[in-house]
Amino acid sequence: MSSTTHVPAIAGYSDDFVSAVLADATGHGCRTYAIAGLQGTGKSTLSAQMAALAAGISRQLVVLSIDDFYLGRAARQVLGRRVHPLCATRGAPGTHDVALACDVIDSLRAGRPTALPRFDKIGDDCLPTAQWPIVRAPDLVILEGWFLKVPAEADAELQPPVNALERNEDPDGTWRRWSNDALARQYPPLWTRLDRLLFLQGPGFDVVPTWRWQQEQTLQAAHPDRQAMSQAQVERFVQFFERVSRQAMRTLPAIADHTIRLDAARNPIDHSP
Repeated sequence: MSSTTHVPAIAGYSDDFVSAVLADATGHGCRTYAIAGLQGTGKSTLSAQMAALAAGISRQLVVLSIDDFYLGRAARQVLGRRVHPLCATRGAPGTHDVALACDVIDSLRAGRPTALPRFDKIGDDCLPTAQWPIVRAPDLVILEGWFLKVPAEADAELQPPVNALERNEDPDGTWRRWSNDALARQYPPLWTRLDRLLFLQGPGFDVVPTWRWQQEQTLQAAHPDRQAMSQAQVERFVQFFERVSRQAMRTLPAIADHTIRLDAARNPIDHSP
């Protein structure tokens, strides 16, 4: 994965844990293995460790992130003008190019040479297609993301705001209804392409601001010549994710093929898959 877009924020999982997850991914006839977990759980780190371990036994794993399928800044600004100003900020369902994600996975599964989209988080925009790496015929595709296979909420659940962002900037619920509708309508075709799902379940949403700030500090350290988000900006940013993150915590344990609980230090509490 491009270091521009995904810099691991934790030291990594144990070799035994990585080996067990890789065995789970390769032992069920999967062509696309999904890893879900809230921001900062170590999805990118685990995926990179799995790819490295697989390379050691001459198997090629291609790692995709849902983040690399964000709509570009210009497209989100159009949504911000047409739907609601909050739509201009990347993150919530509705801010991804789902059709592109489906096309990329289909191409990889068909064994065709495939360009992998890349998103520059500091620049908040898609990288030019000339900078997309091209891969050929991987043995397995991994898609990692924070809300994979999360179902939409019922209309009644959208009424009460979950945080200050919703209360102050989306008082009539326009933005959250738009995002929830996108989750219900746009994403299921992508979910059907995911053969098996591992859910890394953190201890709760309260730890996400800290974990996400650690990610941002790691990103900043990797790019000292550029300006990443401040802690205050991160604390606002995670509010865009809170509603669907809480829905993920409620629903994914019953949806995922395997759930691994993590403690506040990201240590696995449960047995490996």
